[in-house]
Amino acid sequence: MHVGSTEGYSFPYALCISVLKDLETLVEVVGQQYFGDEKKWNFIAITEAMKVLVRLALFRNNGYKMLLHGGETPNDEMHVEASTPQRNIGGFTKPGLQLGPGYLRNNHGQYSWNLEGRALSTLNRFGENARMVSEPVWLRRVQHQQAIMEPPTPVVEKLTLSTLWSEKSLRGAFYVFGEALFITRPLIYVLFIRKYGVRSWIPWFLSLAVDFTGMGILSRIESSRDGTKEQHFHLSVAEKNEVKRRKLLWALYLMRDPFFSKYTRQKLESAEKVLEPVPIVGFLTAKLVELLIGAQTRYTYMSGS
Repeated sequence: MHVGSTEGYSFPYALCISVLKDLETLVEVVGQQYFGDEKKWNFIAITEAMKVLVRLALFRNNGYKMLLHGGETPNDEMHVEASTPQRNIGGFTKPGLQLGPGYLRNNHGQYSWNLEGRALSTLNRFGENARMVSEPVWLRRVQHQQAIMEPPTPVVEKLTLSTLWSEKSLRGAFYVFGEALFITRPLIYVLFIRKYGVRSWIPWFLSLAVDFTGMGILSRIESSRDGTKEQHFHLSVAEKNEVKRRKLLWALYLMRDPFFSKYTRQKLESAEKVLEPVPIVGFLTAKLVELLIGAQTRYTYMSGS
């Protein structure tokens, strides 16, 4: 687990997701060995359903923040607008949060929880503890009474669906729906493969449509800038990198059947024949084609999950 993880990571979600992904590989091999190509999808669907439940629980428990690398990387980056201190939960900013000494301004005027900030925060707490030891008891009691009379410090609250709806209306609802599509896409794909078979175009097109829809929703609400008082949708640096990663994963659709069998494999074999007479290059190309063909089954449903 990463240092600085939020309370939502008290349960080891990242570890659980990693274990389920590794377990899915074992389930596929064992299922195919003992139950055949068709019935193995029943066990794969069960494993995918378990991953969906864990990821949805993580998504909710972490204040509806975007999942990074399918939930295997904690999304605990704090980012605030440069003009006014704000809290950011699930990609939405809200004014009213005062940041502690561990947050430093970067070159763009934004705050970041970095190593220097953490060191300063640790030194600050150490100084406070040393001061409390040297002060007399009666003075600490007076300060304690004053602290009771002072208003409490604002607490960062996790975003809930009701709060998200009241603050962001349809924009917040679409954001949650887009993330839910990304989370459930592998399960939807496996279920349709189980029904129509891996050679059918229906699961392929449906999975691609789900990916396009989710990414289109996210791009739309991120770029929308209306004149209302609604909070703007803002992505952190890690979340922007995650969006780029998801787009790059679309290239793996070339490795999925039936597209792979009808188009990609033919192109790979043609390139192998052309480069075969070339020393070293032909040998490396043949090994690469063999590797891609052998790994193709893992790209059938696992890409992007």
